This record gives sequence, structure tokens and C-alpha cells, in this order.
Amino acid sequence: MTSPLGPDAATGPRTGRPRRRRVGTGGRRGVPLPLLLPGLVALAFLLLPLLALIVRAPWRTLPDQLSSTQVWQALQLSLVSATAATAVSLVLGVPLAWLLARTEFPGRGFVRALVTLPLVLPPVVGGVALLLALGRNGVIGRWLDAWFGITLPFTTTGVVIAEAFVAMPFLVISVEGTLRAADPRYEEAATTLGASRFTAFRRVTLPLIAPGIAAGAVLAWARALGEFGATITFAGNFPGRTQTMPLAVYLALQDDPDAAISLSLVLLAVSIAVLAGLRDRWMTGA
Repeated sequence: MTSPLGPDAATGPRTGRPRRRRVGTGGRRGVPLPLLLPGLVALAFLLLPLLALIVRAPWRTLPDQLSSTQVWQALQLSLVSATAATAVSLVLGVPLAWLLARTEFPGRGFVRALVTLPLVLPPVVGGVALLLALGRNGVIGRWLDAWFGITLPFTTTGVVIAEAFVAMPFLVISVEGTLRAADPRYEEAATTLGASRFTAFRRVTLPLIAPGIAAGAVLAWARALGEFGATITFAGNFPGRTQTMPLAVYLALQDDPDAAISLSLVLLAVSIAVLAGLRDRWMTGA
């Protein structure tokens, strides 16, 4: 049957094959005004505060602001504690992600919900929970103090624990998703060749999910670096010991706004660097 538009309309002009119709998104034909205006407002809402931070930055005195002893102490403590919290998240979070992705056990969905709970829990509430669990009079902390003389609150170790508590779910979710996307038959083939399940995980699975682990580690590190509520509640705000960059920003904002802006610029630069490092995972080209 001949197409009403001519013989070449239904088939190609020379090949005789059915012509494929191109289905466009319509993005180049004009954007509907009811969608364009709210989208522009949302973009301005997200970008204007960041632009204001850059515009109002004390660029002339910025080197002096960032070279003070208190700023360097906060920056050093933030980098060290965020890195340590990420290491804790890797050591504990990767096995947890593997258990959630590869094993079947009763209540697995409930456990997964508990793992993701710190994502939606207010950080201050997380700090209170840590204090009640690991404080001197806490459920576990009293025994640590009585038996080993270990006190965790208001110490640098407490900073690491608070940051790991809020950052580990980011790593677990990322690694679990990567494990679910990876083909388990590679592990099964390794076990049939005589490898133990742990050897198969170490030699086969880890190289496969390395990009997901790296992405989750970067997200966990960035989240730990910016943690405020759980840190100030569980570890306090002692310069040189528990005062991280976000806490230093909060304290400087009351007495020296220029210093607060300078510290905020450092955290903004770190956030941009994290996004740049994850651009292949979270951003898609046009």
C-alpha cells in the first residue's frame, strides 16, 4: 500500500526500508512559560546566595584571614577528621553494603531503612543520640569509661565518630547500588573455581565496584567535612581540639563576619571540587 504522501514517505528514498520517525523532546521548539518561569526562579534561588558569598567576600584581606592560627587549626582538624571518618565509613560501610546487596536475611528492608535513617535525621538529634549511647553516662559509654577509661564526647575522636555517623549512609547507599548493578555471576564463577567467598569479594567484586566505592567515599568525605549539628552536640566547640570549619564559621559570624565569609569560601571551593570530581557520575551532557 502506497503512503498518501508518496512512495518514499513510508520507506526510505532508495533503500526501501521503513523510515524511522525522530521523536524529539521539544526542548528546541520553545519552553512553555509556566515551566520556564518557575525553573528560572528556582535557579536564581539556588545560585544567588552563592554569588552573594563570592561578591561580598573580603578579597583584599582574604590571605590574612586564611593565614590566622585559628583558621589553620580548624582547617587541619576538618581535613584530618573528615578523612578519618571516611576511612571508618569504608571499613564498616562496604561490608554492610555487601550484606544488604548480596545476602538474604529476615528484616533486611528494615535494616536498610535504619541505615538510611541518619540521612533524614536532624544532625542535632544524631548528636544527642550519640551522647546518650557513648557519653560517660551513656548506654555503652559508661562501660567504656569504667573498664577502659575511654571517654569519647568532647574529644577529637568524638568529632570523627559524629562525622562518620552522618556520612556513612552516603557510602553504603552508593556501594549497595553499585553492587546490585554488578553481575553476581562473576563471584559465583570464582567460587566454583575454588575461591572462598571472601577471596571472590576481594579479587573479583572489589575491582568491579571500585568506581562506586570511590564516589561514595567522596560523598561521605564531603558530608563529614560539612557536618555541624552532630559535631557540636557530641564533641563540643573547643578550638584546636573539636572546632572544625563549620563550627569556626558559626563562631566567627558572631564576632568577625569577614572571617566567616573567608572560611565559607574555603568550604564552597571544596564543594565545587567534589562536584567536579563526580561530574561523570552525577552530570550528563546535553
